[in-house]
Amino acid sequence: MKPEGGLSPQILDSVADGVFTVDHQWKITTFNRAAEVITGISQKDALGCPCRDIFHSDICDGACILKQSIESGRPITNKSIHIIKPTGEKIPVSISAAPLKKENGEIIGGVETFRDMSEVTQLRKELQKSYNLYDIISKNDSMQRLFHILPDLAKSDSTVLILGESGTGKELVARAVHNLSDRNRKPMVVVNCGALPDTLLESELFGYLAGAFTDAKKDKPGYFARAEGGTIFLDEIGDVSPALQVKLLRVLQERTYVPLGGVMPVKADVRVIAATNKDLETLVQEAKFRQDLYYRINIAQVKLPSLQNRKEDIPLLADHFVRRFNHLKGRHVLGLAPETLAILMKYDYPGNIRELENIIEYAFILCHHGLILPEHLPEKFQSHPGKDLHVTGKTFKLAEIKKAAVLESLNRNNWKRMAVCRELGISKGTLRRMIQEYQIVEPESWRHHES
Repeated sequence: MKPEGGLSPQILDSVADGVFTVDHQWKITTFNRAAEVITGISQKDALGCPCRDIFHSDICDGACILKQSIESGRPITNKSIHIIKPTGEKIPVSISAAPLKKENGEIIGGVETFRDMSEVTQLRKELQKSYNLYDIISKNDSMQRLFHILPDLAKSDSTVLILGESGTGKELVARAVHNLSDRNRKPMVVVNCGALPDTLLESELFGYLAGAFTDAKKDKPGYFARAEGGTIFLDEIGDVSPALQVKLLRVLQERTYVPLGGVMPVKADVRVIAATNKDLETLVQEAKFRQDLYYRINIAQVKLPSLQNRKEDIPLLADHFVRRFNHLKGRHVLGLAPETLAILMKYDYPGNIRELENIIEYAFILCHHGLILPEHLPEKFQSHPGKDLHVTGKTFKLAEIKKAAVLESLNRNNWKRMAVCRELGISKGTLRRMIQEYQIVEPESWRHHES
């Protein structure tokens, strides 16, 4: 029988998401098959019951979005909550609600759809186990090789040089080396060599004695003293002046330094990790960086790829930042909508991982719950009516961006469709529709492989 409001039980039972309707007394009037599966409650037991007695949700007491939707007359979409099954199991779900109206517009109740997010949540946990090392998140092959050698590199106590563009995570790698080393009980001191003028940097690195200069009223230990027994991270070492390079060389060669205003050398039991976004070999050839210092810091070298060269990490990193900002801001954002991810997969990220983090943080200003949609992204990603979307220095239509993102993911995952679904955060049915819509043809060599 077709209930008042125009919802056919036969149609509802064909929907993969859970769907139920309520009347003005909040009693359930329809309850589809998917709702039975997700909640563990039969349609027979659900019909006629107040919805709060069925779902035991964390929003049933005062924050019910179905109530808000009915009272406002407007739909509410993609709110993340938990429901509790009769077994006591807590299930993460994404819900949307809308008023249920007669043909004349009279509101006679409400309809709510909900999707089980348990598999997504579990997948996130599994990905974190495989692709996370001390907050360095990657499935990129070169980064995975780095994960493999980092423990041995950390135990060696040799000086490490980390090379990479700004925003690629050089400090995260330095912290991983420190945390995996035998020095992890002692401090790691971070010094941005490019942020301080030369004279101030010297006093900050090596400290000074009382009377060393006019305002030096008492002794002050420097960064090397504070890092004693631990690690000092010299970020942007390529910006250090030749004069100060000589003093850094002495620390590395003799393991001693002289505080400003002092005459007696001080022993330094400190592991040095240096990093730069500059080409030190070129600077050596131009006599702007000492060759002997370069050899001293370049004992163990780590090169970090730009985000443009590890785009398979964008879904992982975006998910990481979503969870981080959910925690910091007390939000319940589920993640990126497929079309949002498609846009971000096409961008070149001149600011690397730091820029992606900033993009997600901006999206949190506009998106308070549910999925991050394209309209939540910064202005440069917006596609206005009559205008194409501009990214990567070229002009693309949104459909082209989606097609390219799907095609890139298919090729990257050897046309294994479940892997593509996990990477893009979409269902298998959505992927199948996108392949048909964009007329993507599977290469002959992969047609007999597992899909």
